[in-house]
Amino acid sequence: MKSHHVITALIVIVLWGMNFVVIKIGLKGIPPLLLAALRFMFVAFPAIFFLARPKVELKWLIAYAATISFGQFAFLFSAIAVGMPAGLASLVLQAQAFFTVGLSALVFGDKLKTSNVLGMLIASLGLVLLGSASISANASQVSLAGFGLTLCAALSWACGNVVSKKIGSVDMLSLVAWSALLPIIPFVALSCMLDGATVVWHSLTHISMSAVLAILYLSGAASLIGYTLWGKLLAALPTHVVAPLTLLVPVVGLSSAWLLLDESLNAVQIVGALVVMSGLIFNVFGQRWMDAIRRKMSV
Repeated sequence: MKSHHVITALIVIVLWGMNFVVIKIGLKGIPPLLLAALRFMFVAFPAIFFLARPKVELKWLIAYAATISFGQFAFLFSAIAVGMPAGLASLVLQAQAFFTVGLSALVFGDKLKTSNVLGMLIASLGLVLLGSASISANASQVSLAGFGLTLCAALSWACGNVVSKKIGSVDMLSLVAWSALLPIIPFVALSCMLDGATVVWHSLTHISMSAVLAILYLSGAASLIGYTLWGKLLAALPTHVVAPLTLLVPVVGLSSAWLLLDESLNAVQIVGALVVMSGLIFNVFGQRWMDAIRRKMSV
């Protein structure tokens, strides 16, 4: 990686890591599904007037929008709204890596490597620790509900990754912008059903400046800028070099939540977070390490 690649990667990591703190801020006074609708409205407009529609079949565009755009953020925003800590959400969401590996094995027949299986087992143990700590840390079940919703968001993201693989090579900025157009109305409709039209209208007419800035960050910085820079990295460097960089997103997420939101983890949650992180790292680098050990032993 050259110096400008490193700078680009750090910008993306910070933008995506801070994303979870900004969601928490945006949810103050705005229902989660309405916040999601506003996010995607500003991702789609005015971008679609300047970007050609991606050369993708309509069914795959809808599938991408339903998973990456609608499913992922409906669950994630709802999870944080019901009490999931922003920093912890940034880590648990990375379970998408394992869901993606499993779904790819089912859909495309990809073979699971030993490192994938071991990484999943390690991370699963960490998720169990996080889940049990979430139950014991709160008298209510809100934290547990947030934990489950975040896992659903990770599964939706993984399904979107499978759809993306089906789509193949495409202009990512165009795909992000045009797929953002489809979930806006469903988000607003569901928000009206679940939160009430009165609450939705009041939230829109009494929106705070912090919420406006949060929406602009989520749509402009995290979505359009983040995905554009990420796409350039993927185009310029091998995937195996770029993909592991997402492991740094939870580091920024946990750190920024601690600094800006005063979120802290108890001892069991810290251990669980470290175990999950270890599983993610082993999933990416484990096979390389195991092959290196075998080569040394065979010498």
